[in-house]
Amino acid sequence: MGCQIRLLGLCLWMYLASLSLISVGAMCARVGEVEKGIILVHGKCAIGSIDDDFVCATLDWWPPQKCDYGKCSWGHASLLNLDLNNKILLNAVKAFSSLKIRIGGTLQDKVIYGTEDNREPCTPFVLNANEMFGFTRGCLPMNRWDELNRFFQKAGAKVIFGLNELAGKSIKSGFAVGPWNYTNAESLIRYTVRKKYHIHGWELGNELCGHGIGVSVAADQYASDVAALRNIVQNEYRGIEPKPLVIAPGGFFDADWFKEFISKSGKSADVVTHHIYNLGPGVDDHLIESILNPSHLDGEADTFRSLKGILQNSTNKVKSWVGEAGGAYNSGHHLVSDAFVFSFWYLDQLGMSAVYDTRTYCRQSLIGGNYGLLNTSTFMPNPDYYSALLWHRLMGRRVLLTTFYGTKKIRTYAHCAKESKGVTILVLNLDNSTTVEVNVDLKFNKLPHSGVHEPARREYHLTAPERNLHSQIMLLNGKILRVNSAGEIPPLEPIYVDSTKPITVGPLSIVFAHIPNVILAACS
Repeated sequence: MGCQIRLLGLCLWMYLASLSLISVGAMCARVGEVEKGIILVHGKCAIGSIDDDFVCATLDWWPPQKCDYGKCSWGHASLLNLDLNNKILLNAVKAFSSLKIRIGGTLQDKVIYGTEDNREPCTPFVLNANEMFGFTRGCLPMNRWDELNRFFQKAGAKVIFGLNELAGKSIKSGFAVGPWNYTNAESLIRYTVRKKYHIHGWELGNELCGHGIGVSVAADQYASDVAALRNIVQNEYRGIEPKPLVIAPGGFFDADWFKEFISKSGKSADVVTHHIYNLGPGVDDHLIESILNPSHLDGEADTFRSLKGILQNSTNKVKSWVGEAGGAYNSGHHLVSDAFVFSFWYLDQLGMSAVYDTRTYCRQSLIGGNYGLLNTSTFMPNPDYYSALLWHRLMGRRVLLTTFYGTKKIRTYAHCAKESKGVTILVLNLDNSTTVEVNVDLKFNKLPHSGVHEPARREYHLTAPERNLHSQIMLLNGKILRVNSAGEIPPLEPIYVDSTKPITVGPLSIVFAHIPNVILAACS
């Protein structure tokens, strides 16, 4: 905290020193002209930390019959019918080496596991409007679980599996009451251990916390259920290290509920997860206005800040993840949440969540709905896939405090570079007509960042063809990113720019800039 206070003082001093430059640039700017700005990167100490495999994506249970607003967008993207032999799918996951994949979603609390001691029929989900969530219970056959795990192993994925928290509970007036019947889940875990399948984490329940979606579970009961899961993990993985993480509750943030749950769960949970759909329903025709509105983007910081405060005041050493985030609920919006414009929301979320010590961020979805990183029908990467991959490769664990002086349409984040020297800066330009020249000021840099013999800055400029926000094509430094005929993900090559020059950020564009020739105290 002391470090952040001193940095804020330094930030104010820098602002006053540069005020005349910025205000002149702002006053003289006209449509199509160039504005100037300064990004101040505070390099004395990190303000947060993320996992090396911070980027995560989800796989869901929704059958093809899942429809929203008269449109059915899930196709064969369910865990039960996804084509695991598709080369693009395999290569898309392998490119991350490694990608966390969270298995779960609305129907996970209606899933039966077809283990040997399961006495119920192992049948698929069936559409039924009279059932909660619109479907009957469905079953995961063990031969399909085997197929999934072979794929995960081949792809190098780290799997988080969401268990059915409603098993054994009675539904009364919108509340699920009674203890968790873990018999079937324990059988699945025992089978998984026997098969030597590696599971990174077991998560209990989906969107049952707080007011819940469809039904809710009280915080004290949830804490008791998570303690039961912890005991199962300890017993079934006896002699095996590292043991899988125990994760919960996988729902929308409610400060009072989360505070009680974290307090009463003790050391049972390793990670608390929350979900984000802050853009509203997918049917909304004004999603793009919200995505490009800095004030709307800022709104989610309250959730991150509140959860971080609760964890800081807790004696439990639990970490926070975003367990599912699709931006626009009910499967997203075609040509918005699967198009170029969504990278502004997505990358801003990654940057903002990291500032508040979020260790992992799971995108809904890897494939399926209108917000998949991959196209549901063709498996071709949507623009956000490349945004996620660049983040994964460039943004390191340590998060740096940044301040931008200039237009409010610029969003900036910085991390110590990943697996290399220096710092990586992310700049988002939400303005549709103004180019911004961004000068970088690095504080507590042990090496000068200007000089004729320095390595060049590496820049990755992401744009849409003809600035078409609805485009599903991503340009990297002006070149179309395409999967080749063998289903291989294209290389992501930078351009090299004189380190003494400002970062030029065009209208409606995104830039990752890796500055290798600096040594910040926070990154040493």
